[in-house]
Amino acid sequence: MRVIYAGTPEFARVALERLLAARFEVPLVLTQPDRPAGRGMKLQASPVKQLAQAHGITVAQPRSLRLEGKYPEDASAAQMAIEKARADVMVVAAYGLILPAWVLQAPRLGCLNIHASLLPRWRGAAPIHRAIEAGDTETGVTIMQMDEGLDTGDMLLIERLPIGPEDTTASLHDRLADLGGRLIVEALEMAACGGLTRTPQPTEGVTYAHKIEKAEGAIDWTLPAEVIGRRVRAFNPFPGASTAMRGEAVKVWLARVESGTVGGVPGQVLSAGSEGIQVATGDGALCLQELQRAGGKRLRAAEFLNGFPLEAGEIFDPPAGGEVA
Repeated sequence: MRVIYAGTPEFARVALERLLAARFEVPLVLTQPDRPAGRGMKLQASPVKQLAQAHGITVAQPRSLRLEGKYPEDASAAQMAIEKARADVMVVAAYGLILPAWVLQAPRLGCLNIHASLLPRWRGAAPIHRAIEAGDTETGVTIMQMDEGLDTGDMLLIERLPIGPEDTTASLHDRLADLGGRLIVEALEMAACGGLTRTPQPTEGVTYAHKIEKAEGAIDWTLPAEVIGRRVRAFNPFPGASTAMRGEAVKVWLARVESGTVGGVPGQVLSAGSEGIQVATGDGALCLQELQRAGGKRLRAAEFLNGFPLEAGEIFDPPAGGEVA
């Protein structure tokens, strides 16, 4: 089976690696154009492109696939590459471009998407973040037959995965990427012998995982500790939960919700020691366990306090506090 692969970040790289290990023929990879990254802001190839180049696979990086859109020359070149590939199917995972009808219809078996949620819950751009933020206890991967809607296509395979109380987007991402790679190999093996069954998505339970904005990381201490704690985990590694003390930006990477009734106003430091920094919230307290100053490293609370001493009674700044660069 000849497979065109479309994807960009690490999540997509894992599945491509699995397809190559399973010896599927991949004549073409589509991925996002190189982007500036790092302190020097040098152009950097996506993880999918790096893997494709390491295996000598042809790579196309159109800015758009719309033949009548802003970059018709890119779309036309991509169309020629897709036609030349003579693929049976296209596999799509976190690609980042909308696929118009001509792309969806180009391969014999259409386009299959690896989606990191239990559809129809968390359609959209950030299903892993939103599942943790919402307090979901499980998620999973859905292999979906793509149509022109936003993650509305028929389901082909689905497998559930528990979300642990300490899971961050980073830790859950890695498990879902591994699961997605395994499921897409299974789906293509079934498709090769005509064994895939299409199931329409339920009309109830639809939610949308809107793109994560950097401003969402700002901690609002008037919220319940449980809500803030989930956001700390959901926004790790991006954009990171942020607050400020004495006008200096601080990011919180790890926190534990404390049980019991606490005093103090929201954002007030209740105690600060080697076990963490206990902060009052709108309901309950949050123990900050790993923090980062602007320009510094992530540190456990004890190390952080060595360079940034805090006293009980001090109050973290409201959400207007700065961001850590």
